[in-house]
Amino acid sequence: MKKLSLLGSTGSIGTQTLDVVRSLNRKGDFPIQAMVLAAHSNVQLLERQAREFKPKAVALFDHNAAKDFSQRTRDMDIQVLEGMDGLCQAAAWEGTSLTLNSVVGMVGLRPTLAAIMAGKDVALANKETLVSGGGLVMEAARKKGVQILPVDSEHSAIFQCLQGNTKTCVKSLLLTASGGPFFGKTAGELENVTSRQALAHPNWSMGAKVTIDSATMMNKGLEVMEASWLFGVGPEAIQVVVHRESIVHSMVEYTDHSVIAQLGVPDMRLPIQYALCYPHRLPSPVGELDLLALQRLTFFPPDMEAFPCLGIAIEALKRGGLAPAAVNGANEAAVAAFLQNRIGFMDIPRLVKEAAARQKDAPADNVDAVLEADQAARAWVEREIKKGL
Repeated sequence: MKKLSLLGSTGSIGTQTLDVVRSLNRKGDFPIQAMVLAAHSNVQLLERQAREFKPKAVALFDHNAAKDFSQRTRDMDIQVLEGMDGLCQAAAWEGTSLTLNSVVGMVGLRPTLAAIMAGKDVALANKETLVSGGGLVMEAARKKGVQILPVDSEHSAIFQCLQGNTKTCVKSLLLTASGGPFFGKTAGELENVTSRQALAHPNWSMGAKVTIDSATMMNKGLEVMEASWLFGVGPEAIQVVVHRESIVHSMVEYTDHSVIAQLGVPDMRLPIQYALCYPHRLPSPVGELDLLALQRLTFFPPDMEAFPCLGIAIEALKRGGLAPAAVNGANEAAVAAFLQNRIGFMDIPRLVKEAAARQKDAPADNVDAVLEADQAARAWVEREIKKGL
């Protein structure tokens, strides 16, 4: 039985992970025990999950939520952790073999490192961990001899396409992008789009922040950064291709010009299960892909003028150091403001670009430096918004 610590259990990835766990446990071929669950503050859902999966411990980032959970579950034998320390304890919980980190934002960096230092393999769905602290995370994983297993559909696809081949025969990685809800629109047409429109993703069911990132294509920029760290290639070897159907999840081109792709229906439970069960493949709750019903697959170049966040992220990757942390922090702050209707859609790339430009070149050689760059970028974005841009 694989023993799991699940960070972000009440979010989109977390709930789908538990759906996969239910399926695997029901069939009995690959049982998984969810020993630890962690969430930010959704006490009601976390309580239902705890009563179903009976973990040894839960962690709540919010103090009041942790107190509320303790009161609600006085009849249960369960340890309640709280805050960042609690999240790190959950990530490194003794007896678990795999930590799946699906929390949103920079809060995921320290728990990822805590899991690695405790010798746990990490199934990673927290983009910010590698975007801002990729060098620290991958070096720590190398030293501890643990695996970083990608959960994002695109990185999982690349990971699957690389099986059985060596890095030396890889020519390029091709990351597919859905294009989001605004594919084909011009920069001018995007000035007045609303948060409701931006949240209407055509293919995927995701959390609000990730969905807005998909609409701006910042999500793909962050994924380029992740891919660079996960697979040890430079930005020049990563190509973004808009693929509206979201059936080809990504591809690898080899030196002989063969291109290997991973296809499947757009359902996050497929890459989640692959990470949980790696290297095994088992029946899953995901539906089958019917190519005859689909009939065609289309591919387009990304529009870097209408969606400048993609280029901003790639430029930050080329700069290296703390530039990616600044981009990530500024983007998180700007997306939050957009969801609160405090700024416009195209203000997001404007703020992120300026915040990145303000970040001085410096190495991302320790956690404190990364977090400081992140916080400085967030603070600058807030000041600009309060000044009225």
